Amino acid sequence: MNKDCTSENGARPVLRALFLDFSTVGLSGFGGVLPFARRMLVERRGWMTAEEFNAQLGLCQFLPGPNVVNLAVLVGKRHGGLAGAIVAPLGLLAGPFAIVVLLAMLYDAYGQLPIAQSMLRGIAAAGSGLLFAMAWRMGSAIRDKAVFLPFAALVVLGVAGLRWPMLWVMLAGLACSGGLAYWRLGR
Repeated sequence: MNKDCTSENGARPVLRALFLDFSTVGLSGFGGVLPFARRMLVERRGWMTAEEFNAQLGLCQFLPGPNVVNLAVLVGKRHGGLAGAIVAPLGLLAGPFAIVVLLAMLYDAYGQLPIAQSMLRGIAAAGSGLLFAMAWRMGSAIRDKAVFLPFAALVVLGVAGLRWPMLWVMLAGLACSGGLAYWRLGR
């Protein structure tokens, strides 16, 4: 195994690389690590293209469970088979699990202090910024953006503005965008 933890041909990550890289992703942020996962998968490791990441994340968002865990299972399976599908999410979750248990004990003891509340508000603001930055990067990778932007706007309007159930908004969006894609491919 070479120094960057990939197999001899350099293309297929091995189990150790999956575990270590997803561990790094899992320990990289509070409130969401999807931007870090994208950076690792697309920009740093090149295990996925930006378009593949967007497509796979769309699938992972549609499945039950946390999106980034679903993505880790998918990437792990693709590059390491069944063992990879186990090792990648384990790497993603092991460190944060230990930290959350420790933080829960600290919050139980000191969570009512004003400084603790201020720190939590700051962390929430940073997490929001990371989410918007990732959305911008994902949007820039979408081909034919003008065609698909109305779907994004309608989802935001339906879920956030009108408070419609996400399941029905997702199913309607899937039907409409699938119909548009079918129509465009048929031309």
